[in-house]
Amino acid sequence: MTEDTLHDVVSIGELARRTGVPVRTIRFYCDSGILAYHRTGGGHRVFDAAATDRLLLVRRLRAMGVPLSAIVRVLDGSETISEAAAAERVALDAELEALRWRRAALYAIESAPPDERAGRLELLAAVHDRGAVIDSVVAFWRPILVPLPREEFDSFIDMNVPPLPSEPAPAQVVAYAELTTLTTDPRVKKAMTQQIWRSDGDRISDRLQFVTSVADAFEIAAPLVAAHEIPHPGPELDRYVDAHAAARQERDTPRFRRALLSTGTTDTDPRLQRFWRLTADITGTETTVGAVHYWLLDALRQTV
Repeated sequence: MTEDTLHDVVSIGELARRTGVPVRTIRFYCDSGILAYHRTGGGHRVFDAAATDRLLLVRRLRAMGVPLSAIVRVLDGSETISEAAAAERVALDAELEALRWRRAALYAIESAPPDERAGRLELLAAVHDRGAVIDSVVAFWRPILVPLPREEFDSFIDMNVPPLPSEPAPAQVVAYAELTTLTTDPRVKKAMTQQIWRSDGDRISDRLQFVTSVADAFEIAAPLVAAHEIPHPGPELDRYVDAHAAARQERDTPRFRRALLSTGTTDTDPRLQRFWRLTADITGTETTVGAVHYWLLDALRQTV
């Protein structure tokens, strides 16, 4: 700053008066590199005429909760005010969803019968981090469905693990919490793997083809499940058995059908049945992969 411009400078006190920003806060902005300043020969901080508008912008953005890091980007021109506001709105939406999740969880604890309250608290405390719930379920399925390409795997997750509701009911939070607890149980993961691949799953050489073929059988069986039809033999069951037989390089025979049933030793595991019941409650549909699977197995039992 030259001698010719000294008459345009503003003292820190005057800048504070013009903007309503406390002197100590202005000093902080100066020391943080947000607000440029110069010192007089006596060591006092002085500011040019543009400092007022700059500081007012900082103050207004801070009043809206915009973080200093984003404000710096606005000041240096690398981000617009609109972009900064949009980013803060997205962050705020995430905070609100987390708060709604927490509120629903607290109400679920509050409204539980007295003798169940401690257990409900233990269950919900394990999933207090809303963002980790879906991650836990995805991590459960990923090693089980290893052959699936990314697109097919994501489609499976979308069908069986929908996005968390933005405003969950207490019962939904409890259902997600219980489901998450099941996904972290190694016994459940082992049982689910066996239910899908059967105990002789190591005989399946082309697992991707197998999953694709089973999915085709499930697709034609799903409407029957949705219509609450009693399980019965039909083309959907034949397609399901053919998928298993072809994957093991065998033929669909009565002996193979008996063997297919006998290799599903975890089909009656109550934890798996609970897993699929919770999935149905969360998704709001009865035609989960588990429900269709159980329907086909019940139909299969009628043929052996």
